[in-house]
Amino acid sequence: MTSNTTQRFENRVVLVTGAGGGIGRAVAEGFAAEGARVAVNDLHPHTVEAVVAGITAAGGTALAVPADVSDAAQVEAMFARTEAALGHVDVLYNNAALIDTARHFLEADEAWWDRIQRVNLKSVFLCSHRAATVMARRRRGVIISTSSGGATRAHRGNVAYDATKGGIEAMTRSMALDLAPYGIRVNGVVPGFINTYGLTEEQLRVREKTVPLGRYGVAADMVGAALFLASDDAAYITGQFIAVDGGVLAQQRSANVDTFPVEGFPVIPADLA
Repeated sequence: MTSNTTQRFENRVVLVTGAGGGIGRAVAEGFAAEGARVAVNDLHPHTVEAVVAGITAAGGTALAVPADVSDAAQVEAMFARTEAALGHVDVLYNNAALIDTARHFLEADEAWWDRIQRVNLKSVFLCSHRAATVMARRRRGVIISTSSGGATRAHRGNVAYDATKGGIEAMTRSMALDLAPYGIRVNGVVPGFINTYGLTEEQLRVREKTVPLGRYGVAADMVGAALFLASDDAAYITGQFIAVDGGVLAQQRSANVDTFPVEGFPVIPADLA
């Protein structure tokens, strides 16, 4: 691994779901770079094997554990394989989710709703419950989940998706209270506009105009918050969420419709020193 890492997670086992690409992959690689033994989960074996190959080529330790995390039997098998090969899970990062879910509420149906609830929300319950049963006996552990701005605001055409993210945030707070006496901390991260969708440059330029920091995010932007919440630096933090969104949730209106647009801001000369 690179020589400038701190190895904060040496001798710890981290399981990341939905790690075949995007945020999950970046987080898995980030933990591995800091010494963790990482179990890499996704639905398709070829995607996790590619991530594992990259981590091991860089000098890290990783295990491919493909599974459908909305299925209890597969979750149990995934944890059992991880424990046998790497040891007990110290950190669970719940990232698996369906994101291409847009459908107008009037066009919704039960199958659409059930599928999104199962993958996005039930999976967090199943994985967290399985992890917590072991963490509680060991009196230590960290559970982190990926939420969304849709948990506290709303996306048009995403009633089911936003409901799952609201559920994740409610679950996180409740789990934090239930598990705190056993030394388990439960927190989450809230991504903003993170470009993991292969958008065109034109689409990116339009969307990033709504971001106060002036750029879209990339998967690597999520790693610092995840590692911090899992580290001993966050030992007194539980039941909380860190928004990694360039300031999007802090604003009332996006820049293109604000009554005081960015174009009206004072022009400050750059420091020439």
